[in-house]
Amino acid sequence: MLTSNQFKKFNNIPLSVLDLAPVNENSDPGQSFKKSVELAQHVERLGFHRYWLAEHHNMPGIASSATSVIMGHIAGKTNHMRIGAGGVMLPNHATLVIAEQFGTLESLYPDRIDLGLGRAPGSDQATAYALRRTLNMRVEDFPMQVNELQDYFSDDPVSRVKAVPGQGLNIPIWLLGSSDFSARLAAEKGLYFSFASHFAPAYTIPALKLYRDNFQPSAFLENPYAMVGVNVIAADTDEKAHYIATSLQQQFLSIRRGKPTKLQPPIENIEEKWSPMELEAIKQSLDPRTTIVGSPETVKEGLKAFQADTQADEIIIASQIFNQEDRLRSYEIVAELMN
Repeated sequence: MLTSNQFKKFNNIPLSVLDLAPVNENSDPGQSFKKSVELAQHVERLGFHRYWLAEHHNMPGIASSATSVIMGHIAGKTNHMRIGAGGVMLPNHATLVIAEQFGTLESLYPDRIDLGLGRAPGSDQATAYALRRTLNMRVEDFPMQVNELQDYFSDDPVSRVKAVPGQGLNIPIWLLGSSDFSARLAAEKGLYFSFASHFAPAYTIPALKLYRDNFQPSAFLENPYAMVGVNVIAADTDEKAHYIATSLQQQFLSIRRGKPTKLQPPIENIEEKWSPMELEAIKQSLDPRTTIVGSPETVKEGLKAFQADTQADEIIIASQIFNQEDRLRSYEIVAELMN
């Protein structure tokens, strides 16, 4: 089995993949999962470190709602790459169930499973209520849930209820964030931290500084370790990359309008799709520093600048691309930049 230092790196840091399992217009989740398997096998051969999937609900264009299920499917179709949740929205679930699900995954695929935890619902408020057996769970209870989860995974849990499988398993826990809350909690608990700069660029540097400045070593982690998300859409020319990127722009626009859709094919003249106010909002969400679009040279310079700005220990790359061949090629171009 490969260890982490055997994976290819960019500027001496590992590169990983965030797959939102996009559902294309005129397609369905079954096709999405087949493409995710193809992508996972492709990036494993290319030398990427991790492959993460994210929990979303009531989103026509994202199929990874049952995150642990699709993780198991991907892990079974790959050989050595780490497979993870980026993340599970813990307030949506009973903590014991997550311990058992990830204990099962770790038992099936030893030393390959990551558990990233978020505190947002991963959708709208009505869907958040629909996911919960009771309505009294709040995101403010997130630290308590993290403590419960760590107890279930410990060798000698305090709880009378045991996670089987789960108890005694060494499953890395990451806290995910798009603000300062999880950065502060990850630092306090001495856990891995992953920041979603691919959709919250403005908070990236402050959150990372907060995490590093306040980090307390733990039994899990001696020094702070931050993985930072970035959108990358690479093609053989800048012009083609910007054309391909209009699918991502349309997705953000539909979410902003409160009417999320399936992933749309790329279009010409994307500017005709939005108002000046919408354009400004999209520019803020898809900041060129955290949404890198272009040719191999453009992407190389963009990733170098991103790593220099964030001092990321690892970069996780999201690429919402409509055509599968363009998606595979985008990650191939990034892999060619690895040293």
